[in-house]
This record gives sequence, structure tokens and C-alpha cells, in this order.
Amino acid sequence: MPADLKQVAHPERLYFEQGYGEVLGLSDEDYRAMGVNIATRDEVLSCDAIVDVKLGFADYFDQLEEGKLLIGWAHAIQDVKFTDGAIAGKHTVVAWEELFEGGRYIFYRNREVAGEAAVLQAYQHCGKMPYETRVAILGNGHTAKGAMRILHGLGAEVDVYGRRAEALFREKMVDYDVLVNCIMWDTTRTDRIIYREDLKRLKKGAMIIDVSCDPELEIETSTPTTIDNPVYTVDGVIHYAVDNTPAMFPHTITKVLSTGFAPMLDELLEGHTSEMVQNAIVIEDGIIKDERITEFRQARGLTV
Repeated sequence: MPADLKQVAHPERLYFEQGYGEVLGLSDEDYRAMGVNIATRDEVLSCDAIVDVKLGFADYFDQLEEGKLLIGWAHAIQDVKFTDGAIAGKHTVVAWEELFEGGRYIFYRNREVAGEAAVLQAYQHCGKMPYETRVAILGNGHTAKGAMRILHGLGAEVDVYGRRAEALFREKMVDYDVLVNCIMWDTTRTDRIIYREDLKRLKKGAMIIDVSCDPELEIETSTPTTIDNPVYTVDGVIHYAVDNTPAMFPHTITKVLSTGFAPMLDELLEGHTSEMVQNAIVIEDGIIKDERITEFRQARGLTV
């Protein structure tokens, strides 16, 4: 956000793509006034470091020179295609999902909004108001907290199943109208929490809200959907699996990300990396640094 650029010592070294702030009602002039450059897509991609909120959606690898610093949500463990591209290009990846300060995720509010937004949109396709439903939430982190805030506020009957209650959930899942997946899944696991065969046991018209949205991991029938086309049905069970639900609330999330990321800009511009940023480097010069990436690939017979 332009207001957060006030704390940056070297705004002249920042390049924002033309039209960057339009979705928020901000003009290029609002950014120029803070001392940054407005550039074309090609000019932005020529920079040494590229900040892209959803790196996994990158469609520009073939336009990059080798050895870029890529910053954003990477999900490099399970996003095989993105990781292959980063390795081939000898890029360094700072994964936003690995940024922790004092043990707390710096963008924790984004995870809460993910849960809130998913529930708000998914129930439009459920056919029932929350106060008519019994809900099971899988996971008890920030995403689950957001989902619970909306569900409780709208009168749903909610039970939460943490990591130690997986077996209990598998026994009780048939009792619920809605299952909300907020699990931070261990990517080295090859089992699942919900298999396709389980769908036949669920209530008629049941819905799965997969906020975690990890294809090929904890829910066998989960495939990422979009905000414009958010649901599909398998064996009579509605599946909501929108990837990046916070995008439905761009003002809220941009403030969260801007406030958290702006203080890091000067150290990145000056070539310094704090311990927090160093710990978030999952790939360096095309070499895998995060052992979980290697373990995930080995478990599935993929090239390391």
C-alpha cells in the first residue's frame, strides 16, 4: 500500500507493474507519489527480485533470466510444476508461508481470512443456513479460527478435530452436514483423511469445504476450483475447494500483506537477509534447501 512505502528508505529501487493498485481503487500516480517506478510487465520481470503473491500461478518462467530472487507464496513442497521451474531457472525462492517471527506466522491474519471467506462463499452453495447445520472443522490453527468465527456467529453447531483426533473424526464424519478442512497436512504422508469411498457414508447433500486445498493429499476427491466456479459434486457430496479465498477481500488482505512485508523491503534491497528471511528460503540458486520438498518427491517417486 502507498502508505507503507513511507518507511522504505530506497523506494526508487522498487518497480510496480502498471495498474498494480487498480483493484483497490489506487492509481499509478498514487504509487509514483511515494517515489517508486511504474513499469511494464517486461520491465518488472527484468528486475533482480520479483514479488508475486501467488508464485505458484507464475506463467512467466520462460521470460526470466537465470538466478532471480522470487518472493511470495510458493508452496514449493506440493507444487511440483512451480518447483521444477525454479530449479531449472536456478532461482532463489523466499516462501512467504515460511516467514515466522518469534514462532508466530507473520501473515497469520491471512489464514484467518481464508477460513472466513471460504465459509461465507461456500454456504451460498449449500442450500442451508449455517444455523441449520452441524459442522466438523479439521484442524485448530489460524484458518480454523477464522472458519469458526463465521460459523459460530451464524449459529452453526461446531465440533473441532485437531491432529490427535483424526481417528475420531473418521468415525464421526457421518454425523455432520458440513466438513471444513483447515489442516496443515504433513506432506510426507501418503495416506488421506477423507477417501472417495467415505463419501458414500456421508449425509445426503453434505458439503466439504476444503480451505487447505491440497490436491493429491488429505482429501482424495479435492481438486482446486476458482472464485467464479467454486463447487462441484462427487457422489452426491458438494465440494468447495477454492484456492486463495482471501482474494475475495482484496482490501483486507492487501493491508495484512503490506503491513507485514514492507519492513523487510530495505534489507532485501540492500542484499541483507534476516534470520527470519533466511529460514524462509526453500530453494537457493536452483538447489533445494527445504528437506520436505525432497521427502515429498521421494515418497511419490518424483525426480529430486
